[in-house]
Amino acid sequence: MKPLPVLARSILPLLLALSACGGGGGGSSDTGGGTTPSTPITLSGIAAVGAPLGNAQVTVLDAAGASVGTATTHPSEGSYSITLSKAPSAPLLIQARGLDAAGNLQLLHSTVSASASTMVAHITPLSDAVVALALGGEPRTQFATPAAASLANLSLAAGAQTFLKTLIKNQLTDLKVTDPTTLNLLSDGAFAANKGSHDLLIESLKLAYARNSKGVDQLQISNKLLPANTVEVQVDLPTAKTELAKATTGTPATAIVSTLKLTSSAATTLGNIGSLDELGAALNKLIAQGPTAAAVAADPLLSLYVMHDSRVATDLAAKLAGYAAANRQLGRFLITGCADDQLASGDCKRVLVAAPVSDSSGSVVEFFADAVSYKATAATGMTKWSLVGNGRKRELALFPLHWLSLEPDGSASTSVTPNPSAGVQVLVQGQDLATPAAQLQTSATVQTPGGYSVPLAYCSRPYLCVTSTPGATSATATGGVADHALLASSLGWIGSMDALRGAKYQFSMTIGTTPETKAVYLRAEVPLEAPAAARFPSLSVASSASPFLAATVLAGFTADWTSWATANPDLRLVSLRAAFSGGGSQRIAEYPLPAFGTTKLILPVPPLGFTATRIEYWLTAQDSQGRRFVTRYLPRF
Repeated sequence: MKPLPVLARSILPLLLALSACGGGGGGSSDTGGGTTPSTPITLSGIAAVGAPLGNAQVTVLDAAGASVGTATTHPSEGSYSITLSKAPSAPLLIQARGLDAAGNLQLLHSTVSASASTMVAHITPLSDAVVALALGGEPRTQFATPAAASLANLSLAAGAQTFLKTLIKNQLTDLKVTDPTTLNLLSDGAFAANKGSHDLLIESLKLAYARNSKGVDQLQISNKLLPANTVEVQVDLPTAKTELAKATTGTPATAIVSTLKLTSSAATTLGNIGSLDELGAALNKLIAQGPTAAAVAADPLLSLYVMHDSRVATDLAAKLAGYAAANRQLGRFLITGCADDQLASGDCKRVLVAAPVSDSSGSVVEFFADAVSYKATAATGMTKWSLVGNGRKRELALFPLHWLSLEPDGSASTSVTPNPSAGVQVLVQGQDLATPAAQLQTSATVQTPGGYSVPLAYCSRPYLCVTSTPGATSATATGGVADHALLASSLGWIGSMDALRGAKYQFSMTIGTTPETKAVYLRAEVPLEAPAAARFPSLSVASSASPFLAATVLAGFTADWTSWATANPDLRLVSLRAAFSGGGSQRIAEYPLPAFGTTKLILPVPPLGFTATRIEYWLTAQDSQGRRFVTRYLPRF
C-alpha cells in the first residue's frame, strides 16, 4: 500500500541492468505474420506513468493479433527497443505490464498505425486512452482476444488523439504546450519520463475505465491533484469509436456523458512539479554519505517534516539511515494524489508521492510513500520541495471489493448469499506497522457517505476490526474479509451512494486525549455488476478432480496461482492469508508474497499447537485502480 522517489545509481549497476535486459530491448517472436524483412525493423519507445515503468514486459501484436515481438523495459528509464523478426502488418497493438513507483500493477497499451523500418510507440495512460477511444472499449480485453476486424479500428488513433486533447485542454495550457496539435501522445520524439511537459501531462491526470448500468465501457478522466479524486469527464467508448469512424463528419464530443467537458487543473502546482526530482536527488546524495539516523534527522531536508500515517520525523530518519546502511537508493518520484483535505486557491499544497527503493544491483526491494510540499522561499542551495508528510496520525485507507466463497472443488459456495458479495474495505491502523504487535489505537468509527457510523476496535491485527458493539475497545479477528469490510450483504446501512468513486468516508478516533476526524475518499467505484468468477484469484489445488483437502494444507503445500495470473494480467495478488481454528483456539497466518512475476509460494507445515477443525484460505488481488477481488477457500476435512 505504499509508494516512493528517484534513483541515482552507480555506473556498474546500470551496466549490469543493461546487460541483463538488452539495454531496454528484449527478444522477438517468430509467431507473427508477414515475411522476414531484408533490413531490421525496430520498434522503440518509453513506458511511463509519470515516473518510468521499469522492468515492464512489453508485447507487440500485429494487425492479425499475432505476437511479433517482446521486450523488457529499462529498469530506471522505462525505455524499450525491439527488433521485430517479421515484417508486421499494421496497425500494431502494444502492451506493457509492470509495477509503477507505488508498487501498483499497470497494464497499458499503445499503437502504431503504419509499418516502417523504424517505429516509435510510447506506452502511457494517455496512449492507453487513445487506444480505448479507437477500439471503443477497454484495451486489455481486446488484447486478450485480438480480432483483425477489431484491431483495424486502431487506424482511428489520430482522431482519438485530437479528441482526447480537447478533454485535457486545461493541463495543456497550464503546462505551456503552445501548440497541442503538434504534441504526439504516441510517438513524441522528445518524450522522456523526466518531469517535462509531456510527462507532467501524464502525471497530473488519472485515467480509468468503468462500465455503466448497461454494461457499456466508459473512459473516466480526472485531475489527480484533487483530494476527492472524483470523475470529471466520462466518455462512452463505443459512441466515441463510432463518431471517430465518421472522420470529418463525426462529432466525438457527443460521446461525453458527463456534465463537465474537460478536466480541471492545479495550475500553480503543475508549474512547480518540474523541479520535484531535485528532492529525490538530494535525498539520494544524503543516503550515499552513510549518515546515522541522528544525522538524517538533523538534515535540513527533514526540517519541515510533520507526520505521515503515524510516522514521525525520527521514524523517517531511521528509515533513510537504513537505506544508507543497506546501500539503497530512491527511484524517481511518482505523484499519486493530493494529501490536502481541501484545496487552497484551487491548488494542492501537499502532494502525495511514491518511489521504488532499489539495491546496488538495481533490483527493487520496497516502495516508499510520503507527501511533499513546495516552498518558493527556500534558502539558497536548498531544494524547494521538502518532505512534509500527509499529517495523519494513523494510516487510513478504503478499497472497493467483491469477495467470492469457493468450495474445495473450486465451485461457488451455495451457503453464501449473494456469492460474490460486494462491499468496501476500511483500514484504520491499529498497530505500529514498523513494529508488529505494538498497539497504537484501541477504537475508531467510520461514517459512510449515507451518514451511518460503524464502530471498529483493536483485534491484535495491524488494522482495527469492524465490530457490532458500539464503544468496544477490543474485538476478535476471524481472519476473514468481514474483519475489515463493510459488506452490503450483512450491513443494511451500505447503499449505492457508498459505492461510488469519490464517496467520502469520515474516520473518527481519539489519539491520546485529542479527538481527530479525517476524510478518506473511495479510489474507485464498486462495480455495479458482480465480476466474473474468473476474475477472483484461484489456486491450482482446487478442482473437481483434485479438491482442496485439509490434509494437504496441514502437510505443507505449494500455493500456485499461475493459471489465474495468466488469465488476468491486470490483477496482482496482494495478500495470502490462512485462518486455522479448533477447540477454542485460533491462528491467523499472513504469508509474505514472492517477488512480482512469481506465481508460486511454498507454504510450510503450519505450527498450530492445536488440532484444527476448520481452515480458511483468503487470497486478495488488486487492479491499478485499487479495486480488490477476494477469494475464500474452505479446504475439506
